[in-house]
Amino acid sequence: MNKVNIIFTLAVSLVLAGCGSSNKPTGDASATKDTTANAAATANVQTVLFFGDSLTAGYGLDDPSQSFPGDIEKRIDSLKLPYKVVNAGVSGETSAGGNGRIDWTLKQKVDVFILELGANDGLRGISPTETSKNLQSIIDKVKAKYPKAKLVMLGMQVPPNMGADYANKFKAVFPTLAAKNKMALVPFLLQGVGGHPDLNQGDGIHPTEKGAKIVASNVWEVLKGELENPKAVY
Repeated sequence: MNKVNIIFTLAVSLVLAGCGSSNKPTGDASATKDTTANAAATANVQTVLFFGDSLTAGYGLDDPSQSFPGDIEKRIDSLKLPYKVVNAGVSGETSAGGNGRIDWTLKQKVDVFILELGANDGLRGISPTETSKNLQSIIDKVKAKYPKAKLVMLGMQVPPNMGADYANKFKAVFPTLAAKNKMALVPFLLQGVGGHPDLNQGDGIHPTEKGAKIVASNVWEVLKGELENPKAVY
């Protein structure tokens, strides 16, 4: 190869190298921009946490997504609202059990806290005073950790065979705590479902998938007003 060819080859190589280096930052900048945008979008997503027992967990259903929190998650997703749903339901949980595990649950950030506990207390005949004390302790811990979190209370009732006096005192626990703590209230979680055999599983306590959808509607009527973008909710 003569001197002219060598010089020409070097010149072409330098030009190609320069082109390659000029394109690379553009690609990197674009990727960085996308990553930043995704991170910002994720940071803006708020958490709706359902803290409850088997009713929240979706006991007896084929899939947790069929539970009432799962149905609400689908509604939120369909409306493209900036929220994610966390189902922290544990079957068999009492108010005392919930009070014992709430600190661990609150390790994750909570923006909307929905409290569904007490049903197992009622079925066991636990004193409404004790149930109220445990629920208040849970609420206090949430307020202390996340003072800006919105709070929703899901009311519960017990069957008449528990006795009128007990049933009335138990029923009063939930609206009383909701008013005291300025919580949004769903008066009776199982409204339209409790006592309807066709909407409950064989145990007569836990909703079927169809029943869970009605329960979700009961909750949604109150919850939608607590979300940041209520104008987009219908």
